[in-house]
Amino acid sequence: MNITFRQLRLFLATAETGSVTAAARAMHVTQPTASMQLREITESVGIPLYDIIGRQLHLTDAGLDLARTARSIVGEWEAFEQSIHAMRGLTQGRLRVAVVSTAKYFVPRLLGSFCEHYPDIDISLEVLNRDGVVQRLRDNRDDLYVMTTPPADMALEDQVFLSNPLVLIAPQGHALSKRKRLALSALQSERFLLREKGSGTRLATDRFFHEQDFEPASRLELGSNEAIKEAVAGHLGVAVVSRHALKDSELAHELCILPVAGTPIPSQWHLVYPKAKQMSPIAAVFQAHLVQQAQLWAKD
Repeated sequence: MNITFRQLRLFLATAETGSVTAAARAMHVTQPTASMQLREITESVGIPLYDIIGRQLHLTDAGLDLARTARSIVGEWEAFEQSIHAMRGLTQGRLRVAVVSTAKYFVPRLLGSFCEHYPDIDISLEVLNRDGVVQRLRDNRDDLYVMTTPPADMALEDQVFLSNPLVLIAPQGHALSKRKRLALSALQSERFLLREKGSGTRLATDRFFHEQDFEPASRLELGSNEAIKEAVAGHLGVAVVSRHALKDSELAHELCILPVAGTPIPSQWHLVYPKAKQMSPIAAVFQAHLVQQAQLWAKD
């Protein structure tokens, strides 16, 4: 089997973008050249690596195995390049970070000073729901991952770096907003607007309901914090959200936090990566920076 490193990178780009055209663009080659190279890879392996059905590219089992192998090889090479840069007193390379959607409210701020210190580092930030981040974690596609509920069935290096208080919000002027303390049962008749099943906030909310022996009379699932906040402001119901997802301006004009007993629901932000993964020098520097900045940010 004779496959070049550049061909491996092209195949990996095809697997990750799901498109020969997009892979060609990422690798700075023409689409016909990319197609020819992919044919050569397939011929070298000897069995089909992908099918194109209705203009959609689908990897075969062999293609999935090759993508995992290519990802591992490319990752090892990039780690080697970073090590050489470090030995030469340089800090260059690429950092890949995947975060769950709620983390987008604070991770970019924590990234700002890192980029100022290391302007030559290219950063790829993927913002997805928890299922999407967990899948990238299983596929080992990034250097580091930020979430509130790491999967329990994986061997992970796991560092808690910031608290994530979850609060119960209602529309501004809600009838119960003037109370100093509320039992959760006082909201029995309210419609609860919930994140999708599997999200970290939903998992924590369901645990809280179970501990309080509480069952909302009505539920409505929405797929983002923005949609939930808009729905609450529009008097469609109440919701549990991360305090990090709330802007002061929203609390001043559209939303309020209800003082429900047992809230804020305790939660924490985790920085994780597979235990078997060798952390790159850049990822190690970023991890230390993120923890330090989170501590300073939490004090403000």
